[in-house]
Amino acid sequence: MTQTATALGNAPSALARILDRAPPVAAGSLRGDTRLTRPWGHGALHDHLPAMVGHVIITYYGEPQEILWRTGGDRLLSTTRSGSITIIPQGHDGDWDIAGPIGVSHVFLSDERLRAGAGQIGGGDEVELLARVGFDDPVAARVMEMLGREADVADSSSRLFVEQATDLLVTQLLRGHSSRGAIQPAEARRGLATWQVKKVTAYMRERLGAPIGLDDLAGVAGLSRYHFCTAFRQATGSTPHEWLVRLRIERARQLLADATLPVTDIALSVGYETPSSFAAAFRRISGTTPTAYRRSL
Repeated sequence: MTQTATALGNAPSALARILDRAPPVAAGSLRGDTRLTRPWGHGALHDHLPAMVGHVIITYYGEPQEILWRTGGDRLLSTTRSGSITIIPQGHDGDWDIAGPIGVSHVFLSDERLRAGAGQIGGGDEVELLARVGFDDPVAARVMEMLGREADVADSSSRLFVEQATDLLVTQLLRGHSSRGAIQPAEARRGLATWQVKKVTAYMRERLGAPIGLDDLAGVAGLSRYHFCTAFRQATGSTPHEWLVRLRIERARQLLADATLPVTDIALSVGYETPSSFAAAFRRISGTTPTAYRRSL
């Protein structure tokens, strides 16, 4: 379902009205009035999202959640996970159901920039993006992760990097998710069942400050160590270690909101024996240091 751009609303503002917090849009816009967010998170969602100006591209971090979008008579159902993206093309409205808290980053891509990219590829600028939900595209997801890490960096070299990475994202969208060409959905993922992923994740969350071994996690899922590692990656797109690190950093972000807690104590509480190892892991996931993150709150 599409509408003319003049009848639509600003995308970040429209999302802010239905989510439990507003998207943390980085200051300053890119070429063509395109905007970015750093990685962030919001809670469960059960609401109608009106049609918006521009295209909204989303990638995911952390624990997978079931996501459903009903739009224009279509019912798009998937699971949020690392390596997947969602595309809300300009002018598409619909009803959204997201089962629980999710980690995300956004690119608010202007139609002007999309069509400029189409013009550079050749063949005119008549192009439409396809609606996608939790669609496997590790290339686009990886580019968006890089953009998320650079979203709040203000120096000129970062700006150049971000502009070029955005052009790369536009090219991938045009060749894989548009009326010009489309990646076909992959076969259903094999691996852990949703209940197994949730059970393993809950086990990790309850023991973030303690050593957690692969044998322990495999036992929780009821598999051998070898089959567990393979099945976990198939189900989530991440290794168990990567998953655990993200959970630890997610918890650390929550604790950093309490200014009375020393960073060293927070590091210990989420499983890091030294401030330096904690800071390195935090920066790798969040793109900034724990202290800088706390100052930004």
